[in-house]
Amino acid sequence: MGEQLQPFLEVKELKKSFGHIEALKGASLQAKCGEVLAIVGDNGAGKSTLIKTLSGVLTPDSGSIIVDGKEYGHLTPKLAGDNGISTVYQDLSLVNTQTVWENIFLGHEYRNFGWLNKKKMRREAAELLNNLNISIHNHEEIVGNLSGGQRQAIAVARAIHHGGKMIILDEPTAAMGLRETAATQQLIKNLAVQGYGVIIISHNIQQVFELSDRICVMRQGQVLALVDTKSVTSDDIVSMIVSGTSLNGAIQ
Repeated sequence: MGEQLQPFLEVKELKKSFGHIEALKGASLQAKCGEVLAIVGDNGAGKSTLIKTLSGVLTPDSGSIIVDGKEYGHLTPKLAGDNGISTVYQDLSLVNTQTVWENIFLGHEYRNFGWLNKKKMRREAAELLNNLNISIHNHEEIVGNLSGGQRQAIAVARAIHHGGKMIILDEPTAAMGLRETAATQQLIKNLAVQGYGVIIISHNIQQVFELSDRICVMRQGQVLALVDTKSVTSDDIVSMIVSGTSLNGAIQ
């Protein structure tokens, strides 16, 4: 389904070095709204560096990032957010002592004459969670009491509330149990169906095949292949990650 969509995010020839270490060596890819793109690769392949340039944490040495038709040499965290790119890291950056709705509005609270408009925030949080099919019945619950899957869902909801159109998830089910993993994977699928773009970074090849529409294989700072998930097998992907052998016609 991804081939019929126009890229919301495009990366062209991104390069980034740390001293003598070339973390990115001209990486290029496209990501679309309405699909799940999985980025895979061994440790040191450049996945984290790529994601940090997209979120504005790192400034690339060269190359460009095109977001919804606008081209940039680099992004800042604010610029990324303003353009609809939201990254949810493994630590989730939630405040465990605050409620569900307070975390969703964290840093973007509604105020009337300096006073928090709690009624409006509670109402909009409930509507947002309902629209995303996130089942958390008590929005007054302290986030620190919730399961890993529920916490992940709140972090995603917050990213969307803050204007996210392309949601980047770093190892979204790390350290989760089976039930929490299933709930998080369903959330990711729902996001794509609702028209959001989702990029997941995962070492779980089985999960990658279950969730993704396309797979980006990175190796040694480069994008080795960008393939439709249905066109390859898990053995193909593992072979590319390990040996660096690309498939004929794999770059798409």
